[in-house]
Amino acid sequence: MTELFQNILIILLPMWALIDNRGVTVLNHWPITVGLVAGIIMGDIPTAMQIGGTFQLMSLGVAALGGSSVPDYALATVVGVFLAARTDANVGTAIAVGLPVGILAINLDVLTHTLNSIVADKSKQYLKEGKFSLSRNINWISVFLVSMQAFIPMIILVTLGPTAVNAIVDSVPEWFTNGLNIAGGMLPVVGVVMLMRYMPTQKYIWAVLLGFVFTAYVKMPILGISLLGLSAAFIAYRQLNMESVAVETAIDAYDEGDDFDE
Repeated sequence: MTELFQNILIILLPMWALIDNRGVTVLNHWPITVGLVAGIIMGDIPTAMQIGGTFQLMSLGVAALGGSSVPDYALATVVGVFLAARTDANVGTAIAVGLPVGILAINLDVLTHTLNSIVADKSKQYLKEGKFSLSRNINWISVFLVSMQAFIPMIILVTLGPTAVNAIVDSVPEWFTNGLNIAGGMLPVVGVVMLMRYMPTQKYIWAVLLGFVFTAYVKMPILGISLLGLSAAFIAYRQLNMESVAVETAIDAYDEGDDFDE
């Protein structure tokens, strides 16, 4: 795959992810799925999976509820994969550079929401006037504006090229780069902790502890731990289901002895 073709595809990828996430949702906007496609485009799937997996963990517990804007972790993933493939930056540095881009995308998201509100009002106006074709077609402007959230930072990155990016990375002091690598390793934990705050962690603390023991001491791969977690979830579900059936049986037995039953 030529470098020019790679540049075109890597620019289009986060643009499509944003649109797809608001439509039929084939690719979705998850860092892990977008990262896989970015790895295929750039020819380095293992590194892309590390970067995408890290950003996926960061995004846990973060949701754009009520029209709020959150960091674009998919865009950050694509930026990280591109930098790792085109420069000598390691995974930690690529993540540390990609994350600010994803965070800065919040401003573009807010601007897009503002502009799209104008488009929506205009579409309603055409609808009231009976201009149905115009009411439908003007919404394509919203699609264009959404795609620009990813196009603007990606075209700047690709236009600067690896030489400029390498110069920026090389000019950063080693102590600062090491700090970014450490921070990049800690941030996924923040995402996991945020998610755990909304889960019944206290009730299932035994599962958390077992997962930690298998990971830290037994060195079990994540797939094995996931399968154990699935088994534990199945057992817990069966137990809750049996308790529910027992309660319903007790209620039925009580109702059968009611004085008002005929």
